[in-house]
Amino acid sequence: MASARPNLPLPGPGLGDEGAEGTFGAAVFLRPVRDVARLLLGSVLVSTVGGVRTAGVIVETEAYGGADDPASHAATKGGITERNRAMFGPPGHLYVYRSYGVHWCANVVTGPEGQGEAVLLRGLTPTDGLEVMRARRGRTPLTAGPGRLSEALGIDDHLYGHPLDRPPLSLHRGWSVPDERVAATPRIGIRLAAERPDRLYVVGARGVSRPHRPRSEPTQR
Repeated sequence: MASARPNLPLPGPGLGDEGAEGTFGAAVFLRPVRDVARLLLGSVLVSTVGGVRTAGVIVETEAYGGADDPASHAATKGGITERNRAMFGPPGHLYVYRSYGVHWCANVVTGPEGQGEAVLLRGLTPTDGLEVMRARRGRTPLTAGPGRLSEALGIDDHLYGHPLDRPPLSLHRGWSVPDERVAATPRIGIRLAAERPDRLYVVGARGVSRPHRPRSEPTQR
């Protein structure tokens, strides 16, 4: 299968709290949701859905808090529902939902169980299985945007609640992205709390869904 190197710095020191096979340890996902959104930039998402390998480097994320974040699926009058229950834990698992009845969106659950926080995976630089991604998508771009990312990697509701330290979908430590290459902007496609600078992306990376034109704030690890 075709592979491509992302335009990112080479791997640096591990983040600690390491799991097996280069995955993240559970403690990483207990950090504040925006910190996890930052740490996931440069990590590698690997899918073996359907018995074929597709993978890429995460270059865009979006943080969603718990009940105090009006844009979050956790901020509902109904509390925990059949749709959002995976968002409430355990951390390090996958929360998948369908957006507007069309696109599947993949989220990494964070925080202690019951808190209801998650990081939306918005953009990916493809590295492995590009021909498979093209066949699944049928068009370009392949992985710029949450719906495209999920379609290219074969992510749907069959992976709802899946732990991200094992196949067929796993999240691995990858590239260290310096702060000067990370931009923070308002979140995209939401009405409530849209001004929060909780969308993070790697400046200049392939797979970013929408570069932000106005000046963006610096981020800290």
